[in-house]
Amino acid sequence: MSPPAIRLSRVEKHYGDVHAVAGLDLEVAEGVCFGLLGPNGAGKSTTMRMLTGQTHPTAGSIEVLGLPVPRESKRARALMGVVPQKDNLDEELTAEQNLEVFAYLYRVPARERAAAVDRALALAQLTDRRATKADKLSGGMRRRLLIARGLVHRPRLVLLDEPTVGLDPQVRQELWSLIDGLRAEGVTVLMSTHYIEEAERLADEVAVMSYGRVIAAGPPADLLSAHAGERAVEYYGPPPRLAEIEQLVHAAGLPTRRTGPSVSVLRAESMPAELADKLGDGVPRAANLEDVFVALTGEVVA
Repeated sequence: MSPPAIRLSRVEKHYGDVHAVAGLDLEVAEGVCFGLLGPNGAGKSTTMRMLTGQTHPTAGSIEVLGLPVPRESKRARALMGVVPQKDNLDEELTAEQNLEVFAYLYRVPARERAAAVDRALALAQLTDRRATKADKLSGGMRRRLLIARGLVHRPRLVLLDEPTVGLDPQVRQELWSLIDGLRAEGVTVLMSTHYIEEAERLADEVAVMSYGRVIAAGPPADLLSAHAGERAVEYYGPPPRLAEIEQLVHAAGLPTRRTGPSVSVLRAESMPAELADKLGDGVPRAANLEDVFVALTGEVVA
């Protein structure tokens, strides 16, 4: 069995009295798309910064592609592509020039740079925009260029920090196809995201973080089975009725979650018939990863 692409063991990161990461254990196998989920403040971005050596752990050990980080972070970064959450393209350069700069910085051999840039432009579907300055590109094109920039040196590992944040659904679908293509090529992808559907569609495995540590990890189907079941039923009504439904369902040992003006009963496939009759008509649906996320991290935003 090959070693994991990423291994974090008992990693901590403290900022004074704030423990942004608190005893994090995580392994990402080679060649998979791994989704890192968690509410704001869960430690996802701090974890990403530690993997790239931008910030050093207070305690614990980190290995990236077999290299200890931060001691060998320079060598590790040469083997990985990083797509930051914040757009930091050079707006005075064209799409092609942005890629040429990074091809040079990543030490792509001079005789191979033109081909590397052409490949990255094609991968991001920006070949016809190669001479367009970055400040003239749409938000979706800029995001694709950021990803292309992280891929220009053909890395073995790609870190995507909130890759589709702030984008409309059509552009998000385009980027999903691009990310899925990376996985098909055998590139290891670690993706932090707030979009639960994104992780559910793309990730082979996910880890849910809360308060700086992983509280659940595994393939999405396994997490569904463990924490939400196969089916949910949504019930609508005024707040007193929803509270009554929650009380009845919890007494039967079934989990629930609030979904706006309704309450969803999870593991509905195991609901006793007499309870279903008492609750009345609901709207059945398949359980999803968002149900797992809310069940694990809570319904109240901290």
